Amino acid sequence: MLPRRNSVILSERSESKDLDWSNVQKQTRSLGCARDDGGGSRPSNAAADNALVPSLTGWLRRPREPDADAPGDLAHLLDRPPIKLDTPEAQRLLGGRRVLVTGAGGSIGSELCRQIARFCPRRLVILDQSEFGLFTIRRELSARWLGLDLRAAIADVCDERRISDVLAQERPHVLFHAAAHKHVGLMEDNPGEAVKVNVLGTHHVAHAAARLGVGTFVFISTDKAVNPSSVMGATKRAAEQVIAGIAKDAANTRFCCVRFGNVLGSSGSVVPIFEKQIDEGGPVTVTHPEMRRFLMTIPEAAGLVLQAGATAEGGEIFVLEMGEQVRILDLANALIRRRGLEPGKDIAIRFTGVGAGEKLEEELADARHPTRATRHPKICIWLLPEPTGAAADPVRQLRPHLDDRPADVRSALGRVVEEYRPTGHDQPVQPLRLAA
Repeated sequence: MLPRRNSVILSERSESKDLDWSNVQKQTRSLGCARDDGGGSRPSNAAADNALVPSLTGWLRRPREPDADAPGDLAHLLDRPPIKLDTPEAQRLLGGRRVLVTGAGGSIGSELCRQIARFCPRRLVILDQSEFGLFTIRRELSARWLGLDLRAAIADVCDERRISDVLAQERPHVLFHAAAHKHVGLMEDNPGEAVKVNVLGTHHVAHAAARLGVGTFVFISTDKAVNPSSVMGATKRAAEQVIAGIAKDAANTRFCCVRFGNVLGSSGSVVPIFEKQIDEGGPVTVTHPEMRRFLMTIPEAAGLVLQAGATAEGGEIFVLEMGEQVRILDLANALIRRRGLEPGKDIAIRFTGVGAGEKLEEELADARHPTRATRHPKICIWLLPEPTGAAADPVRQLRPHLDDRPADVRSALGRVVEEYRPTGHDQPVQPLRLAA
């Protein structure tokens, strides 16, 4: 029979006559957020001075350390050193606090939860509309972190009353808003849904946070919000404007936004697609030979979000310095070669053409507006003027158009986000040549 969580397991070398059972019982109660890493980890509670009984079952189930060449280890694909988190600042933000993460079942949201758990929050509330995504991350966190006060809330950010009820019940000190529609192509075909989730959903969560006095609110944005050409990017920029408007009148909540580029290995990103295509013998499909993107790993992205929350004073848009943009064709070639195969010989590469809403290159900030350095050498702040006119109230401008034709929704977005320039809707996308 498998042991229950927080049960004491004796190793084969343990002798029961040598154990101080009262001490074992005391330590079991004081485990706090000790991590079940299989090595009998010390609890975070400093009052427990003696060693825990080693857990043989936990040791057998410990997470395997990834090999440098393992398919899931993607950091080496970036031509720059990894970005490090300032741990003391994150500890001050999260330690002993009630923390809520929306979109907790997604790639970024779930990694945020993993990293937050390391800092021993008083309570971690995970919120998502995906039943399976929420079940998966709750199961993982419960197995890894003994004594973590973990709450799971199934909720849709578009349901304003439900969101308000969850926040009123849980009273988080810190809130990370990661829930969003992010797929560029799908949002081009469903712009009303993008507006509903990315703009109105953000408004509902942020408004409830301000009303209930959440201490810190971090909104997760994207580099596609800079001079957007896609519905996804434009809705994220509109959501940033929503945050700016609410932050202006929020006396007790520090609001900030965080922008980063494409995240390697996240759901729907190119790396899992490329790896599946390689597994199937090709071809690997790349949109354009000169398509380039800023890239970062999932842990880096989550770490930046935590760092931003720790350093925010209110109203900032944080931007990560991610080095040079990576050519997607080079990324595809690297993934093929790491399997011991030769691009163009063992695995064909086919260019499919730039899709609607896509740009050949992304931007991290608009050259018309300055940036300011922060304490972290890899993070700066984009200084934007205060929204005016239609941009000052995106929700009121966009709500009447949720069910309009896609072209009309894009037009409404253009009135709210002046720099939005839709691409790819006036002409069909033509496939390009097959790579040699």
